[in-house]
Amino acid sequence: MKQLLIYCRPGFEKEAAAEIQERAGQMGCPGFARTKDNSGYVVYECFQPEDGDLLGRKLPFRELIFARQMLVVWAELNDLPLDDRISPIIDAAEGMPLCGDIRVETADTNDGKELSKFCRKFTVPARQALRGKGVLTRAEARNRPTLHLFFTANNKVMLGYSYSYNQSPFHMGIPRLRFPADAPSRSSLKLEEAFHVFIPREEWDTRLTSGMRGVDLGAAPGGWTYQLVARGMMVTAIDNGPMADSLMETGQVKHYREDGFKWRPSRKNTYWLVCDMVDKPARVVALMADWLLAEDCQEAIFNLKLPMKKRYAEAVHNLQQLQEKLDQLGGFQVQAKQLYHDREEITVHVCQPRKVAKLQPKD
Repeated sequence: MKQLLIYCRPGFEKEAAAEIQERAGQMGCPGFARTKDNSGYVVYECFQPEDGDLLGRKLPFRELIFARQMLVVWAELNDLPLDDRISPIIDAAEGMPLCGDIRVETADTNDGKELSKFCRKFTVPARQALRGKGVLTRAEARNRPTLHLFFTANNKVMLGYSYSYNQSPFHMGIPRLRFPADAPSRSSLKLEEAFHVFIPREEWDTRLTSGMRGVDLGAAPGGWTYQLVARGMMVTAIDNGPMADSLMETGQVKHYREDGFKWRPSRKNTYWLVCDMVDKPARVVALMADWLLAEDCQEAIFNLKLPMKKRYAEAVHNLQQLQEKLDQLGGFQVQAKQLYHDREEITVHVCQPRKVAKLQPKD
């Protein structure tokens, strides 16, 4: 258990490696990262034999920016016989923690797309065989670790596990979303994915509900506004460009042709602030901090565009700048992820847990 496996966006292996190297070092788990360009994953090799499991338990997955999934590697198997892949996997799984379910996965690459067909077919027989050998519980148990079979080729697999409280709940770490036919742009999926990643599903009825007011800065043509409108919110859309007619016809949107960096609400009744403006990260960070510190919104989700080089350093720098600004008032929680629907950017969520708690129904 000296290895930790990180899934990431292809092309961002160096960023994921730099992040895990730094975070593991901070936890006293030194090692080094193995990467391959555009592979879609990183393997972190710990120097101490039990540090992989320690990181899998104690390194907060939610705090990792570039990781889609994080799991402890139990065994790496090469040259699996194509007529019987199950037997070597069962043998290799001896002694590993009892798991409650299985995910057969591959990297999010072109080669991975071909492998994904095999992975789907392999899942059921693998689950049955591993249950029969006591590697998996007889029925799905969500409080147990999840067993992962990560195939890098049809005869190569990394066998590992992730802890149920410290993982992505999604297959391959990717929420499977369907693009709404009436959404004005595909950017709509960025905000929908952000809701899935940052907002617990059981709190959607209180934090993403009708009666709330939202502001969308840089809104046109309305991809992010669409997600707020679909949840029954009244939305103020700020952009010099035109909004989709379908959104304006709902009666839930007011559109102001103004500069998103200058506009401010006249009343403090906005709950959600969302923003996907293309500008320097430092400028967006300053704008978001101003809104939050002035209490012109209660929660915010926004994107930070990253440069082509030193992307991890730039992300960390801007998040630190944001946190330092917010510490003037205190009580803010900042979380950032590079989502599946992001490209050269990360998505940031900011809230104040004490205010969120007031929205939840009393027992």
